[in-house]
Amino acid sequence: MPAIRFERDDLSRGVVLELVDLHMREAVENSPWGSVFALDPIGLRDPAITVWTAWEGDALLGMGALKRLDAGHGELKSMRVAPAHLRRGVGAAVLAHLVSEGRAAGYRRLSLETGSNDAFAAARAMYARAGFVPCGPFAGYTDTAFSRYFTLDL
Repeated sequence: MPAIRFERDDLSRGVVLELVDLHMREAVENSPWGSVFALDPIGLRDPAITVWTAWEGDALLGMGALKRLDAGHGELKSMRVAPAHLRRGVGAAVLAHLVSEGRAAGYRRLSLETGSNDAFAAARAMYARAGFVPCGPFAGYTDTAFSRYFTLDL
């Protein structure tokens, strides 16, 4: 795994916005209409959301965000590894960082929504390895044939 530096991010750097754009494009390409819950830069600037970027020197490795749902519950949002850094452990490192930040924020639980098709299989496997277990919809999501929901008790 690379030596990773995490930064709280204000989404002002072009390279970060390009990664958010890639995340959005691929979410739309790999999800049925009405089942895309990825956030664009405007959505990620919601005051309830904190974005972290992962860096190795000047290279952007990936990103992830944590949304405050209530005092004890957070949601993982917009996890993405830059294409040049896939299969290097970056995704697991970003996930571990978000879990650590969730604990530091006093959350008792972290949850997430992801897709059920092959495009999201690696993400689902990573969440399972980290201890996330299937759960029902949360925070206003509705059950669909496409979405899968996971949670981790902290």
